[in-house]
Amino acid sequence: MSMQDPIADLLTRIRNGQQIRNEKVVIFSSRMKVAILNVLKKEGYIKNFNIVESNKPILEIFLKYYRGKPVIKRIFRISKPSFRVYKNKHELPKVLGGLGIAIISTSRGLMTDYEARNYSLSSSEKGLGGEVICFVE
Repeated sequence: MSMQDPIADLLTRIRNGQQIRNEKVVIFSSRMKVAILNVLKKEGYIKNFNIVESNKPILEIFLKYYRGKPVIKRIFRISKPSFRVYKNKHELPKVLGGLGIAIISTSRGLMTDYEARNYSLSSSEKGLGGEVICFVE
């Protein structure tokens, strides 16, 4: 059976793992998933992740908790395979007024909405738009 949306599966496994207070979740690896996890780690939403090389590479994602509660309150997909959501630099969403993040796929790689909004292409141009992958609160 083929998976229709591997990114939604990643987000669901993280959500479900935190709901039952697992220390880690395991999922098959891809470049896009690793890029999303790099953003989540850099922003402090997960502890760490490892790529375990086997027949098919596997990701071990170590979830983060603060005082017994999950650091990620909500995580959900915005752009789907059947309905892609693209925004320019002026339309990029602010999640919870800047307290959460939106992960954006730009021409310069995956980054948060704040980084995309303030990315400097040259001295006169500022900001990048792209596909809105997900929101994290």
